[in-house]
Amino acid sequence: MDTRAAGSAMTAGVVAAIDLGATSGRVIVGHVGPDTLDATPVARFANDPVQISDGLHWDILSLYGAAVKGLREAFRAAPAIASIGVDAWAVDYGLLRGGRLLGDPFHYRDARTARGVEAVHERMPHSELYAHNGLQFLPFNTLYQFAAEPRDVLEFADTALLIPDLVGYWLTGQARAEQTNASTTGLLRDGAWNDDLVSALGLPRGILPPLIAPGEPLGALLSEVAAAIGAAPGTSVTAVGSHDTASAVVAVPMRADAAAYISCGTWGLVGVEVDRPVLTPEALAANFTNEGGVDGRVRLLHNVMGLWVLSEAVRTWERQGHPIDLPTLLDSAEEVTAPVAVFDVNDPRFLPPGDMPARIDEWCAEHGVAAPRTRAEYARSIVESLAQAFADASREAGRIGGVDVETIHIVGGGALNELLCQRTADRSGLSVLAGPVEATALGNVLVQARAAGLVTGSLEALRDLVARTHAPRRYAPKA
Repeated sequence: MDTRAAGSAMTAGVVAAIDLGATSGRVIVGHVGPDTLDATPVARFANDPVQISDGLHWDILSLYGAAVKGLREAFRAAPAIASIGVDAWAVDYGLLRGGRLLGDPFHYRDARTARGVEAVHERMPHSELYAHNGLQFLPFNTLYQFAAEPRDVLEFADTALLIPDLVGYWLTGQARAEQTNASTTGLLRDGAWNDDLVSALGLPRGILPPLIAPGEPLGALLSEVAAAIGAAPGTSVTAVGSHDTASAVVAVPMRADAAAYISCGTWGLVGVEVDRPVLTPEALAANFTNEGGVDGRVRLLHNVMGLWVLSEAVRTWERQGHPIDLPTLLDSAEEVTAPVAVFDVNDPRFLPPGDMPARIDEWCAEHGVAAPRTRAEYARSIVESLAQAFADASREAGRIGGVDVETIHIVGGGALNELLCQRTADRSGLSVLAGPVEATALGNVLVQARAAGLVTGSLEALRDLVARTHAPRRYAPKA
C-alpha cells in the first residue's frame, strides 16, 4: 500500500470493488487520483463450495450476502464512494427465469462437464471451435457446461448470467454480460455473441444478455440495496474487467512491451498482451487461449493449475490431522537440497478436489520418477513444478504472440511466494518482477476511477500509476 502527501490525496476520489475469487472474496475501498492508488480491504470472507446429491455448487447466496455486508462496511468507512465494480472468476453462471435464480450455480470442478465436452465435440471438434472462439480447451468452459445442462432446464431459463454479472444484476436490476468474462464462454467472436456458433451447437440464443464493455455504467443501485448498505441514492455500478484476470492484467506494472505476466492464485494465468487474437496452428497445438481484455486488448495466455495444487495438498494433510503453517512449510521447502520430482501440474488428475500428495505419487510412479517423501519435499516438488510450467508457458506465449519476452511479472497471491518467484526466474533465465499482490482489486478500482474521471489515459498510463505507487520486487535468475 502506498501513502501519499495530503495535497495529492485531496485530488483523489473513492470507489469500491467486490473481488470474488475461487476460494475467498473481499470488498475493497480504493482511493485513486493522478498520484494516488490505495486499495484497502474492508471485508474478507470464505467462498466454500457445497457438495449435494447432483454435484458441486457455489453457495452464491451466501457469497452475495457477504459482499453486501462488505459494502455496508465500505460505505461506513468511506461514505463518499462514487462507484462500485464487481469482478469474479470466469465460466460459471446462474440460470434465471423471470428474474428468479433457478438453482445454485455449478462449480467448474464438478464432473458433469465431461458429458458437455462429448456433446459439443460430437457437433464440432475443438480444432473447428478454435477457429470460432480462439479458446484453449478446458473441459469447464461455459459452452461445455451449457451442453451438460438438461435440455428442459436450459430451455426453461430466459437468462444466463456469469457470476459477476449475476451479482451486478442483484445490485442494479440490469442483466448484462461484461465482455472480458463473456469471452471465456466460448460463444463470443470479435466482441459480439457468435450467433452462428450458438446455432451450430444447438444452444438457446435467447438466454445470452446484451453485452457491456469495461468502463460503461451498468446502472444505479436498486433503492433497497442502497438503503441496505448505506449508499447514496443513485450510486453507480460500473462495469470493469469482470473476469478477475482481466482486472489483474490492467494492474500489471508493465513498462515495456517485451514482458509476460502471470496472474497467480488458485490458477496461474500465463501470457502476453496482444492487439488481436492469435488463431494460428501453433497457438492451437500449444493450447493457448485468446481472452478479452480491457480497452479491446487480447490476453493470449495458458491456464496453469496454479497454487491450487499446493493448497489442496495442505488441506489433505490437515484432514489427516497435521496442522500446517504455510510460511513454515515453504521455509522448510526452501531448505530441501536434494533433487525433487518435477511433474506436469496441468495433468487433468490435479483438477478435482482430493488427495494431491497421493496423485503426485501416482504421477511419479507412472513416469518412473522418485516421489517426494516428506511434506517439505512435496511442497518443494509442487513449487518446482509450477515454476517450470510458468517458465515454459512464458516462453511459449512470447513465441506464439510474437513478443520477445525479457521480463516476467507475477501478480496476485503468488507474488508473496518468494521461493516460487525465485525458482521461476531461475528456470526461465529471466528477471521476475513480483507484485502487486492485490492486482485484481487495483485493476477493478482503476477502470472505475478512469470512468469517473479521477484518472485519465491509456492502459499504459494506468500501469505507470501502479508502478509508481506499488513498486514490484525484482528476482534475478541465479545460475
